[in-house]
Amino acid sequence: MKVLNDWKIIILLCLILGLAPFFPEPHLLGKLRWISGGAKGMVAKDYFDVVLHGFPFVLLIRLIILKIKK
Repeated sequence: MKVLNDWKIIILLCLILGLAPFFPEPHLLGKLRWISGGAKGMVAKDYFDVVLHGFPFVLLIRLIILKIKK
């Protein structure tokens, strides 16, 4: 559980896993645009990809909420 509460690791995960590959645009951003555009042609693999790349940001939001509650 220590890993899930470490700011450095969570931010590193957000920068590396959450945004990789970086060019031509961050992968998560492209997937979110695809979903907001109607998600036509998306398959289960694409949704799993969104979850995988978005999970570090969920951990970051969780950590921020825990910090605010204290």
